[in-house]
Amino acid sequence: MPPTTSQLLRLALPLIPQYGFTRTALSRSILHLKSENDTHSEPLSDTAVSALFGTGDRARKTLINAWLDAGLESMNAAERPATSVGDALHARLRYNEPVLEHLPEAFALLSVPDSTVSPYPLDPLPALQHSARIADEACYLSGDQSLRLSWYARRAALMGVYGAAELHQLTSPSSAHAFLDNLLETSKAIESSVSSVGQFSEYVVRSWAGIARSRGLL
Repeated sequence: MPPTTSQLLRLALPLIPQYGFTRTALSRSILHLKSENDTHSEPLSDTAVSALFGTGDRARKTLINAWLDAGLESMNAAERPATSVGDALHARLRYNEPVLEHLPEAFALLSVPDSTVSPYPLDPLPALQHSARIADEACYLSGDQSLRLSWYARRAALMGVYGAAELHQLTSPSSAHAFLDNLLETSKAIESSVSSVGQFSEYVVRSWAGIARSRGLL
């Protein structure tokens, strides 16, 4: 029975530290497939990678998104279950650490629309959705019971806090966790100010755009 796309994506994730978010990582995933009836001594062909994961950079985006999905799982897979929002967010920052050198390229790629005919050079949604999913998962794992407007305010504040901490991590990995703690201490003040939440979100989007420009993608 041939391997599924999801199986190969899972096998590609541990290869990212060495090969980055590349088609090479995807092609070599099959070499790590454990099967009783089939062994593979050659990487997937470029044609096979395109057929399974998408042509060109779409394959790379497929791998990036699979890695992001696994990152949500990592927030609840630490040595002990997360008991606070801070625990969950720190766990997510730790998940980044093995691939930090490759993350700027990944974020830059996600921020560029797939369509070459798009009138917009930048898609802000991936940056916002990335932080939003992590904020929502952190609240869920901590048992947050915020209701109605408080629910949105809490998650919007944490989106900004995590997004800023992650961007800090790209340039100053050793101080990222302390930076996150400092932001969490002021998150209540951020939560109560719509303008502050907006500034954080704008900062995250602009930073992803800056990364993309620095790599010649915009």
